Amino acid sequence: MMVLLLKSRPSKILEETVAEVKNNLKDKIHNIKVERAVIGIFFTGVCLDTGHAGICATPIKEIPEAVCCPSSARAMPNAGYLTERPVVKYLDDALSNIPMKKALGIAVLSALSSYCRDKGLVNGYKMRVGVDAIECLDLKDDTYPVLIGAIAPCLRILKGRKKPFTIIELDPRTLKSDEIRFYAPPGKTPEIVPKADVLVITGTTLINGTLEGILKLARPDAQVVVLGPTASILPHAFFRRGVNILGGDIITNPEKMLDTLTEGGSGYHLYGKSVERVVTTVKYRKSVKN
Repeated sequence: MMVLLLKSRPSKILEETVAEVKNNLKDKIHNIKVERAVIGIFFTGVCLDTGHAGICATPIKEIPEAVCCPSSARAMPNAGYLTERPVVKYLDDALSNIPMKKALGIAVLSALSSYCRDKGLVNGYKMRVGVDAIECLDLKDDTYPVLIGAIAPCLRILKGRKKPFTIIELDPRTLKSDEIRFYAPPGKTPEIVPKADVLVITGTTLINGTLEGILKLARPDAQVVVLGPTASILPHAFFRRGVNILGGDIITNPEKMLDTLTEGGSGYHLYGKSVERVVTTVKYRKSVKN
């Protein structure tokens, strides 16, 4: 589901969310450590010594160096020492340009976001646990949906409507034969996204730095949904940029989740067992231009 649609840029969403977590936790953040970290085939997960866990998509396709040991070492330079690093170092990694370090940083940011919620340090949004964000899509008969990334559950629903839609995906090989006719190349993004009544975006765009460019193209009246484990961090910076719904995850059994990732587990092996879907929506909206 990795997509590269626009020029990759530093993420203001991540910058603002990192700053929010640091401000919420203040000096306490310096006492929190990563107890366990796992880089799986599909997802990367961490558990903090507070008991809180976070997850992020593993950006395998974003790592061209992952072809031999010496070059792969550059892609993940801290292997073997992940449980010895302070969480503030991981938050720095969330803002880096190295995809695997960034993914681990986002997973830690997600775990710290969960910690902030449990401590009552954040507000301004509503969460519904056990709800799939796909169920919240406003798909009327005349709705034109645009899907950014090959999100299989969304594709099944959109194909079942038997009405026009568009999917923008970097790698068309991920699409089935009956999906190719809905495909548009990434270069069409500036033309297609402003036409969307419903815009569904994979959270992996947060890793490759294209999410905010896509959000700027969306119409103000469009329903904008960001989906996936990568979208499980605090939501305020998303909402300020026009996102209506975040479809992320909450980790209910951190150790089982990490054990599953070590065995190559995917979402099918996680949901309902160690992870629950969660829908986050805004209570009030304050937009920003940048």
